[in-house]
Amino acid sequence: MKLHFEPNLDHQMQAIEAVCDLFRGQEVCRTEFTVTMRAPVHESSDLFPGTKSEQLILGMAESDLGVGNRLTLLDDELEKNLAEIQLRHGLPPSGSLASGDFTVEMETGTGKTYVYLRTILELNKRYGFTKFVIVVPSVAIKEGVYKTLQITEDHFKGLYAGVPFDYFLYDSSKLGQVRNFATSSNIQIMVVTVGAINKKDVNNLYKDSEKTGGEKPIDLIKATRPIVIVDEPQSVDGGLDGRGKEALDAMNPLCTLRYSATHVNKHHMVYRLDAVDAYERKLVKQIEVASATVEDAHNKPFVRLVSLSNKRGTISAKVELDVHTASGVRRQEMVASDGDDLEQAAKRPIYADFRVGEINTAKGDEFMELRYPGGEVFLKPGQAHGDVDALAVQRQMIRRTIREHLDKEKRLRPLGIKVLSLFFIDAVDKYRQYDANGNSVKGEYAHIFEEEYKRAAKLPAYQCLFAEIDLETAAEQVHDGYFSIDKKGGWTDTAENNAANRENAERAYSLIMKEKEKLLSSDTPLKFIFSHSALKEGWDNPNVFQICTLRNIQTERERRQTIGRGLRLCVNQHGERVRGFEVNTLTVIATENYEQFAENLQKEIEADTGIRFGIVEPHQFAAIAVIAPDGYAVPLGVEQSRVLWDYLKAADFIDAKGKVQDSLRTAIKDGVLKLPAEFDGQRGQIVEVLRKVSGRLEIKNADERKQVPLRKGQDGKAIYLSDEFRQLWDRIKQQTTYRVQFDNPKLIANCISALQKAPDIPKTRLQWRKADIAIGKAGVLATEKSGASTVLLEEADIELPDLLTDLQDRTHLTRRSLTNILVGSGRLDDFKRNPQQFIELVASVINRCKRMALIDGIKYQKLGDQHVYVQELFDQEELTGYVKNMLMDAKKSIYEHVVYDSTTERDFADSLEKNDAIKLYAKLPGWFKVQTPLGSYNPDWAVLVEDDGQQRLYFVVETKSSLFVDDLRDTESAKIECGKAHFESLAASENPARYVVARSIGDLLTEAAKR
Repeated sequence: MKLHFEPNLDHQMQAIEAVCDLFRGQEVCRTEFTVTMRAPVHESSDLFPGTKSEQLILGMAESDLGVGNRLTLLDDELEKNLAEIQLRHGLPPSGSLASGDFTVEMETGTGKTYVYLRTILELNKRYGFTKFVIVVPSVAIKEGVYKTLQITEDHFKGLYAGVPFDYFLYDSSKLGQVRNFATSSNIQIMVVTVGAINKKDVNNLYKDSEKTGGEKPIDLIKATRPIVIVDEPQSVDGGLDGRGKEALDAMNPLCTLRYSATHVNKHHMVYRLDAVDAYERKLVKQIEVASATVEDAHNKPFVRLVSLSNKRGTISAKVELDVHTASGVRRQEMVASDGDDLEQAAKRPIYADFRVGEINTAKGDEFMELRYPGGEVFLKPGQAHGDVDALAVQRQMIRRTIREHLDKEKRLRPLGIKVLSLFFIDAVDKYRQYDANGNSVKGEYAHIFEEEYKRAAKLPAYQCLFAEIDLETAAEQVHDGYFSIDKKGGWTDTAENNAANRENAERAYSLIMKEKEKLLSSDTPLKFIFSHSALKEGWDNPNVFQICTLRNIQTERERRQTIGRGLRLCVNQHGERVRGFEVNTLTVIATENYEQFAENLQKEIEADTGIRFGIVEPHQFAAIAVIAPDGYAVPLGVEQSRVLWDYLKAADFIDAKGKVQDSLRTAIKDGVLKLPAEFDGQRGQIVEVLRKVSGRLEIKNADERKQVPLRKGQDGKAIYLSDEFRQLWDRIKQQTTYRVQFDNPKLIANCISALQKAPDIPKTRLQWRKADIAIGKAGVLATEKSGASTVLLEEADIELPDLLTDLQDRTHLTRRSLTNILVGSGRLDDFKRNPQQFIELVASVINRCKRMALIDGIKYQKLGDQHVYVQELFDQEELTGYVKNMLMDAKKSIYEHVVYDSTTERDFADSLEKNDAIKLYAKLPGWFKVQTPLGSYNPDWAVLVEDDGQQRLYFVVETKSSLFVDDLRDTESAKIECGKAHFESLAASENPARYVVARSIGDLLTEAAKR
């Protein structure tokens, strides 16, 4: 199998553009430095002045030429670019450029690694940058990045005209690679773990080496002014002043780009795709939880040590007991001290003579002594006495995981999708042990798994999966463990806290990462993976559909990391991504109830990402699109956003901290939210923003998932086979192909007009700053003072780049069309004034006009009669949903229940049921798709309207909360336009189906009245 990569995913391109636009106006250039011998220089010397000098002395044994990055933009230009990017994406403004660190936040599973690797090539294409260092926190992520570089190499060379680029894993024993990194003119990508660079006293990076001509490798890296990319910076930095951050700064980076889903320090945010956005846009799997919670198990004296405390000399323990209450026995937490009688605390005789003994709060040796009749036990935090048999619970969890796996396999195997399941366990020896001779033997979990797998295979529901399969052999082949491997080849529990453990981890990760595609292939029998810590982060596989936690999830961050292993959208046997929640559902089998899991996950997302559910920020509406007089969409802006925020606060829709009040939720639900008149044009966008922040992250309950049956009529015949539905279906079932026809003269005219209205191009400037220098025992301190100024520079000798070739590369228009646009705009003098800024502006304007022309010129044509969606698919393709997202007992739908994705869809379905004019309808399933240049499009509804019991009208309806075309969702709006063109191409028959975009049934009936 070879994985396929999609080059034009909207969210990924936005992230790439956000970073590249930071350097808008940067000329294409690079620093060249001569490599010569030199006398030793003390480390504290200011040897590398960066952009101030073209000549940098490195001191190697031979003469050569080195190539580095150079930044020519002034700080105020960078600040302006940053402000525009943040406004575009609705991010809180930074105000000033406090550092060279820039943050990209992308939810796990949305292609973060692909994005920053492609950003490297895009930065090279636009600005000529060639030196990049990727710093990662662990061996797992290092192997994952290297694997991604390998499998995307052909893809990237196809996108970037075969541009050569070199990549390597930093190895302290192969320092010659660092020399090549500095001297090569090709794009250089070095991947390194923070553990290999963050200790100056032991790392070879900071020592003189013959392999680098007697120089310190760090000095070579410094000279290139690399762009440093930090993957998971919260694990790299070691805090704001930690060793990791020191190591990053020691490389003298041109800038630092920080990528993660869970940032701790958000330096200059330029793009954010948070957990809520990712779920709403269906860019990751939806999550459901199967809860394994023990209830009514109060027959033994249960004591769990929750935590210990030592405050001002008062030592206590927080314990969990089964307490007698007015509503029965309930498990509750309470504080206990040395000598406390637990019978009295729990008010239950079953705890007779149970007492708290010694409590030790010494770090690393925390425990509480529990004394009971006939013995005593020392409990560590999290441990329990008198609990139910843990292995019995874990057997049930393994059983449920196998059943969930086989249920999905039945549905997805026909689609060419291999299903994988992942178990996280508490100790390696519970899965695999070694006998006295060093031979591998099965642990408890392995025995339980095989027993349960063979039991499930014999159930009638799964017989179709096990035809002609030897169960004894299969039960052993379908599962395996991935753990750190010691030098003797044995599995071991490790953390990556020293060099030896990192080597152990490397042995396991190398195997995992190098066989990623093999694991996805149906030819490989392995489907169930057991892991301890080796898969905590950095490893993921798109086809993990079940995650079972056979150990307690101790922290929220561990919970989210665990889930992250299975969020990526799945792929089929051709390596192609398969989309839609009907396929992509991650089932988490956990030992906490569904409500607790959702609540704890939400708390962790708030802590990790800064999302505050139910909070409206003053800048929340800044990115909302306003149509300017020239027809272009411009952002509402931070000031106007604050005006709207103040109004909502004054109207008591939010409190002083921005917390959403019930009055706002009610007003949105009832459609009666009043806004100031000046915001009428943006009402739909504003309501959508408020609806999103008012809600919660939705986690499904696996026990509420059920198959939705097709509804039958009084004659016992399925409604989807009725004459009424057949007449509706015949009008919409046809598949089409499309072609795009550009009206070239119109496109050129639009480009000329847009370029004439575009902003002025500034001249190159010189920036002056003044600072006081204070020399003291602590060192030299520079403090900026007043007197900063900017002077325009006249550059008479400026070398003009090849304008047409550059624009042709960026826009893919012909040289003739580009010449017509440039001459017609009358703005060629701007090119002489500031070539780079002019090229950036023209390319942006032309590409925007091209996107608009793409949809204007699209034409659909019916395919042959054999290319249709047949009615039988309704019976063949199983529809499932969750009870809380179903309109139950529908009377007019072809299904007994209606599965909806939003409150807008729910309200629309309810209105269809209650309106007498609606004869029949269907929520169109995920397999009903219209192909567009921007990806496939799935309309919402097919509706049959009967007018006065006489004329029948047929509609395809797209439901939206607003009819306003939001420029920020131009892809969605464009797909709707394509849908409209598709159904118009099917309108050859008498009384064809009409395509309608509706907020409510009122919009549909208004359209029906026109027919």
